[in-house]
Amino acid sequence: MAAASLCTRGQPVDAARRAGPAAAFWSAALGVRAEPYAPKLQFTSLHGALGGLVLAVQAVDDTPRLHRDIEMDDVAAEAARLVGPRATPVTQWQECRVLRAPGRHLVCVLPVESAPEVFDAEARTWP
Repeated sequence: MAAASLCTRGQPVDAARRAGPAAAFWSAALGVRAEPYAPKLQFTSLHGALGGLVLAVQAVDDTPRLHRDIEMDDVAAEAARLVGPRATPVTQWQECRVLRAPGRHLVCVLPVESAPEVFDAEARTWP
């Protein structure tokens, strides 16, 4: 079984020019700081918004929406596991697999991005 860490990332933009105001809004609304995530500048992290979870605004050329990311040490196995209970594959972006859950929201299964000690401490194994 693969280990996972669940995080939340909002995608309320269709281009970087709209990501800034979205990040500023959520920063003010949640009372947390917004900072660009240096390794991947399409993300603006909202530090401390959700204890134990990552919340970020992502600049994308797509429809505004929210989606969930699941960090995995075995992306292919987790994507296959989620397709079993009726998630539908949508696309693949880099190493990530994008699935649509039965409730119509998107779930992105991505490789581990957290620091190894954080992933090891917070990852859970699901059946």
